[in-house]
Amino acid sequence: MSNQAQSSGEKSSMQTLFTAQQTHFNSTPYWSAAERIERLDKLKAGLLNQQEALISAINQDFGRRSADETRLAELLPSIEGINYIRKRLRKWMRPSRRKVGLAFQPASARVEYQPLGVVGVIVPWNYPLYLAMGPLTAAIAAGNRVMIKMSEFTPATAEAFTKLLADVFPATEVAVITGEAEVAAEFSRLPFDHMLFTGGTSIGRHVMKAAAENLTPVTLELGGKSPAIIGQANTDIAEAAERIAFGKALNAGQTCVAPDYVLCPENQLDSVVTELTNAFTKMYPSFKENADYSWIINAKQFDRLHDVLQDAISRGANVTPINPKNESFTGTRIIPPTLITGATAEMKVLQDEIFGPLLPIITYTEFAEALGYVRQGDRPLALYYFGKDSSEREQVLKTTHSGGVCINDTVFHVAQDDLPFGGVGPSGMGHYHGYEGFLTFSKAKAVLQKGKLNSAKFVYPPYGGKLLNSIYKLFIR
Repeated sequence: MSNQAQSSGEKSSMQTLFTAQQTHFNSTPYWSAAERIERLDKLKAGLLNQQEALISAINQDFGRRSADETRLAELLPSIEGINYIRKRLRKWMRPSRRKVGLAFQPASARVEYQPLGVVGVIVPWNYPLYLAMGPLTAAIAAGNRVMIKMSEFTPATAEAFTKLLADVFPATEVAVITGEAEVAAEFSRLPFDHMLFTGGTSIGRHVMKAAAENLTPVTLELGGKSPAIIGQANTDIAEAAERIAFGKALNAGQTCVAPDYVLCPENQLDSVVTELTNAFTKMYPSFKENADYSWIINAKQFDRLHDVLQDAISRGANVTPINPKNESFTGTRIIPPTLITGATAEMKVLQDEIFGPLLPIITYTEFAEALGYVRQGDRPLALYYFGKDSSEREQVLKTTHSGGVCINDTVFHVAQDDLPFGGVGPSGMGHYHGYEGFLTFSKAKAVLQKGKLNSAKFVYPPYGGKLLNSIYKLFIR
């Protein structure tokens, strides 16, 4: 079968699935809390049963993906997310009582949380399990049907995940779509009741444009250049370097909230370089045969990162690869953590999100200069501040914008189920995780309820008279 014919068949199947899910939702538009929890429990059981197959599939897609990173960054938060939601779902589903203004009494008001219908989820390649499971868990908790478009760059994971879900859900409730970029484009044109996309900013613009044709609301989880700011006062450089190194090396830097660059005081540059080198070396004493360090996902991304690195070198930057054993990585897709100093604005490494293990270090003389540097760029998905000075900390929180912040740490805010996750501006819009995820995939329906007594009749036409004037005097003031 030609690629064109295969693509046409996938699009036809996708439309059929979408119609089937709409029909199923319309026939049963509201699942009880018990029905939703039952589905979450089955999803969790399926995930636990298939965890080794999923770890193997992700490893196959990457060429080498640390099994522990898959457990820590994909399986663990997926399971924790289900556990967190199922314990609180009954409370979240209860109608929320609201106040009725004096002028409209007697009456009662409440908000009821209603499923939206059919939700579309577009999953990237970097964390293909977790970034499918998070939206799926929230959407099921809110009572929706779900269609998931997996990345074409993780075919083995897509196959394993499809098997898992097929064992748990009928396709009328949850279905997985595979295929190349044109299938993803067609997927984004379906008239979903809500769509969540995780990926690059440029593709996010296309997704939003396609969704606009159907007035489909979207949640966009994008990325950007997330800074790690080392404060001028009371900062433990070794501690900061260790935590930055972990966040940067996780999945070989292929993480949307990875520290993209470091801002440090000019007089601390040598210490920062030394401590980062020590931290990376301690975590990864070797790379070539080290199963703890993941490969770059594919040749396209590998070549892109090499191009970014060579551009920096050709323009005069100082480059320090962390390679304790001086290994050759020919024939692999390994790029070791690489420190870059002396980078300038015209270099690619300071222009676009790196999404790999290259780490520029930029110096500043005054703390306000560091904050100004962050503010002059696009608002990032994450921001990391290291220091114990309360004044600096408050300046960071009050004068910069980012999707989320860690104080004296990196990346772990994403794993907190009681915190919303989402970007701002070019790094995204909307939130999910935990309660915010339930709200994102629910319609908060306003309900005003009145009985036989109707005080509103006093303002019915014909207008005029003393009573209406008295009402104006009482309430319009």
